[in-house]
Amino acid sequence: MAKRLIPSFNRILVEKIVPPSKTNAGILLPEKTTKLNSGRVVAVGPGSRDRDGKHIPIALKEGDVVLLPEYGGTEVKLGDKEYVNAIR
Repeated sequence: MAKRLIPSFNRILVEKIVPPSKTNAGILLPEKTTKLNSGRVVAVGPGSRDRDGKHIPIALKEGDVVLLPEYGGTEVKLGDKEYVNAIR
């Protein structure tokens, strides 16, 4: 089993953010809010190259919060955490 995932080219690895089930005051939130389409960038690939061979870096960095498409990316489960491998 893989211990870590390293994205290649212009791909990013995003850890899904688990929304809280209750507020700070103790109010329970409905289950509709448990499915958020946002996540935190865990790893970033080196980027890609254009037709002339020039390097195109990725504008994201580790720790950024991004929105995920509902049907985009590849879902990966490593241990008890869920990740999405997406193209920038």
